[in-house]
Amino acid sequence: MLEQRAVTIVGAGIAGLALARALALRGAEVTVLEQAPEISEIGAGLQITPNGARVLAALGLAEVAAATGQASMAVELRNGESGQRVLRMALAGERDFRFFHRADLIEMLLLGAARAGVTIHTNAQVGKVHLGDHPPRLTMADGSVRETALLIGADGLHSRVRRALNGTVAPFFTHQVAWRATLQEDGKIEPVAQVWMGAGRHIVTYPLRGGRLRNIVAIEERRTWADESWSLTDDPMTLRVAFQDFVPEVRGWLERVEQPNLWGLFRHPVAGRWQGNGAAILGDAAHPTLPFLAQGANMALEDAWVLADCLARLPADEALAAYQSLRETRARRIVEAANTNARNYHLKGMARGAAHLALRLGGSILPSAPLRRLDWLYGHDVTAGQGATAATGA
Repeated sequence: MLEQRAVTIVGAGIAGLALARALALRGAEVTVLEQAPEISEIGAGLQITPNGARVLAALGLAEVAAATGQASMAVELRNGESGQRVLRMALAGERDFRFFHRADLIEMLLLGAARAGVTIHTNAQVGKVHLGDHPPRLTMADGSVRETALLIGADGLHSRVRRALNGTVAPFFTHQVAWRATLQEDGKIEPVAQVWMGAGRHIVTYPLRGGRLRNIVAIEERRTWADESWSLTDDPMTLRVAFQDFVPEVRGWLERVEQPNLWGLFRHPVAGRWQGNGAAILGDAAHPTLPFLAQGANMALEDAWVLADCLARLPADEALAAYQSLRETRARRIVEAANTNARNYHLKGMARGAAHLALRLGGSILPSAPLRRLDWLYGHDVTAGQGATAATGA
């Protein structure tokens, strides 16, 4: 039911570009509006897990994804102060887990959208979204007005489309901050995601681009407020001091960080209303999540597939309602699981020792059990649902 329907997507991130390709391959006339002068991403890594990889494959991007991302062999949890391995979950030969530089994934999706016939406008800043008893309208920053048959908000944490649907809700500061950095390496990094855990803080690291880069994300609990912005930078000495009692291996990486990005971590509620009046939201616009389960990009891909599939099978109003119904419960579960991981990584005192011991014993007795507990997450396949429509083509 998408043939020749005009769809406008606000935001050219992972969610917006994946949805644009999915819709265009099903016959829609898709326009993407991106506020930035050019589509680019800061240097940071992300993980695509099997649930997200299935969407990339269904979009016809499996081969380029395999060539672009780096296969992950395992996930390790380690004690940051002692270096002792707490748990290792082997992934080799099990499932499709890959590390991507965010810029590489965006470039891959951008090319895929363009090849499918999507029109992409940069420097297109939306000032206000108007929803009501009329087709969705956008007042642009330059004063011009756009009207579209269907409006999709893939415009992230500060989504104007979300605001038009739900009003404004203040986020909650978690009293955690995150630093991001990448380091040049020699290509010899083991393809493993490592989580180095300490009391009230942890570091995640893994290789990018065949081991030529090391991705670092460091999280610390603190009382001091920090803005929710990826564009801020911090004094690298502050980062080093926060992890000064970690093992020399970790401290050595941090000594090489020259200009870390810093941002505050906030909890945003899952939107109560994902759709209405000819508009819908997806990805971070609908359900922002903390970065403790590596599911932000994967949720965006899942949303994109389900929304495109519903629109291909149902009249617009029914499709948008079905999309929220299919996605909301899972999104809420993933958001809560990420919140729980944050607490587990930062345990202190006796609780920390007991938890680490239980993980070590459980992992040695039943090595596959920790990964099996995540079957609900990684085993989910939105592309195999009833009525799922294959996206094939360019």
